[in-house]
Amino acid sequence: MSAPVTFLVASPHLRGSLFEGTVILLLEHDTKGAMGLIVNAPMTQSVQELMPELTGHPEVAWLGGPVDPTLGWCLYAQPVDMEGELRLLPGLTVSSSLDVLRAVERSGQPFMLVLGYAGWGPGQLTEEAREGTWVWVEQSTPDLLWDVPAEERWQSALDRLGVDASRIVPGGAQA
Repeated sequence: MSAPVTFLVASPHLRGSLFEGTVILLLEHDTKGAMGLIVNAPMTQSVQELMPELTGHPEVAWLGGPVDPTLGWCLYAQPVDMEGELRLLPGLTVSSSLDVLRAVERSGQPFMLVLGYAGWGPGQLTEEAREGTWVWVEQSTPDLLWDVPAEERWQSALDRLGVDASRIVPGGAQA
């Protein structure tokens, strides 16, 4: 069995911020910082509008975060056995390689083109979690991403923990 992936679910108290109502797939978190991809923020542009060479993909592209929106990420289910792929768990692979994106498109499988990412400096995400900014949801399957419509992912992630959003208080736990 694979290690679970972590989704960060924005606290309902982040009203008015870029991260209001977001769900972030956490890709990295260590002493140097953290980074992840927002997975429930569709853009107005389609994949085909942004990359005309990817014909036949009227699906929307996704805003992954405010950092480096020129950097694209591809989230998809089945590896295409190329360098630059990272298999997060069965049914969920990620790559920032343009060659991999093209191979995924040729494979005919569904994918998400995500632009930009969310990033945190050393200790920043841990501190934000301590303050109650994020609820951490670990999942051993990618169904939150593939089987839940984007507009329902935030609530679905909280439901998986049995958390009532109205009971989340700002400030986090204090000992």
